[in-house]
Amino acid sequence: MTARQNSDELAWDRNDELWEEAIKQVRSSSTCRKIESFAKRIFAKPATLVTPLIIGGFNVLYPMRIEGLSANVLVRLPCPNQAVFPEEKTLAEAATAACISQRTHIPIPEHFSNGIDPDIGPFMIIQDLGSRRVMGQVLEASREDPNETPVLEPNISESKLKRLYVEMARCVLQLAQTAFPHIGSLVETSPGSYHVMGRPLTLHMSNMVQLSNIPKSIFPPKGTIYQNADEWYTILAEMQIATLLFQHNDMVSSEDDCRTKYVARQLFRRLAKQGRLSSFGFAEDKWSARCKYARATLPAPANSGCFRLWSDDFRPANIVVDENDHILGAIDWEYTYVGPTQFVLDPPWWLLLDVPEMWDDGIDNWTSVYERRLQTWLLAMKEAEQDMDPSSLLLSAYMQESWVTGRFWLNYAARKSWAFDTIYWKYLDKRFFGEREDIPIEQLWKTRVQLLNNEELAAMEPLLL
Repeated sequence: MTARQNSDELAWDRNDELWEEAIKQVRSSSTCRKIESFAKRIFAKPATLVTPLIIGGFNVLYPMRIEGLSANVLVRLPCPNQAVFPEEKTLAEAATAACISQRTHIPIPEHFSNGIDPDIGPFMIIQDLGSRRVMGQVLEASREDPNETPVLEPNISESKLKRLYVEMARCVLQLAQTAFPHIGSLVETSPGSYHVMGRPLTLHMSNMVQLSNIPKSIFPPKGTIYQNADEWYTILAEMQIATLLFQHNDMVSSEDDCRTKYVARQLFRRLAKQGRLSSFGFAEDKWSARCKYARATLPAPANSGCFRLWSDDFRPANIVVDENDHILGAIDWEYTYVGPTQFVLDPPWWLLLDVPEMWDDGIDNWTSVYERRLQTWLLAMKEAEQDMDPSSLLLSAYMQESWVTGRFWLNYAARKSWAFDTIYWKYLDKRFFGEREDIPIEQLWKTRVQLLNNEELAAMEPLLL
């Protein structure tokens, strides 16, 4: 049994219908001819579509041969009906990829052009690296059904795993080095100049709209940026509450279940507003039940003025490699924004390729397997850190302490509505508030309801109607 909360099944079915319509549209001969004409216009040279198309979850890429260019290019468009904020997403991704290319040593495909075209809408044109092989394929177990979720090969040798993890660790370290003064998405303000001026666009926001029918109006307005980590933790906590309020189907199974979900979300939001989530699991954590018996040793990052790039979708599946498994380029920088430094101080969620809430053998088994692979990752991270300047932000010690303290789970739950409930009650609640009575899961609200104030209590009962 998975630990994932159900999405709205009606919204999911509608999304499947829209996906089928989108696939027909992007493959149609009229669309392909339109993209060829567009590429010819942009490059002012003959352009020919090279099949097959590359169709991802949110984008479709049209490989093009341009007369006079030594390598093909990819015309990358948001997939119809799948990208929730297509124009905003594309422009932010283009700015982010260009900024990463400018400020780090991470290999990024060459960027030729981007914008919003009157005929085809938002677009990016990038270098075709030639390979369709990604790091995820090198790491994953063989599977008969290509639609099955990939998982880490359980019998992979430690030497091979560490070697591949080192490649990934170098990218993670590079991404963590550049600091920004605000939380939000990057905007290209002038050629080669990038600043935080857009609201954070997250994968979670897209999923909320597509899979739970959450209205876009609940999200921060365009152009909203944040001055400190506590503000963004609070916004994330409010998105958790929005999912409970606005997902009308398949969210709760009983009144007790609803109360349990409500109490967890209210307490989480209160801790965010109090500035406690941003300090949890660091030396400054003097409030949690956990700190009473095992104080963390490493200091928390600055709450304002210094934030780092965070990608919701950075993972081995988005790292293109050659036949020798060496990295050719990192792709798909959508849903990357400047976020709290706390996020980059956690070990990566993707070490097993699959997420904890969807692991076939359950979240406890995921945790056990992850903990073993984490030791290999930390060794790889330390090896990658040897090449860094001593003044650089080094991550291995922070990542180890994040796992020990449970900070990993806090940040993961904050970003994931459908994993929130299991993770909160299994890995966070006792660390926050101490031991509680051992009662059935759906009735756990009874163990913490006394922590709610009168206003929070009064708002619970109408939710049950």
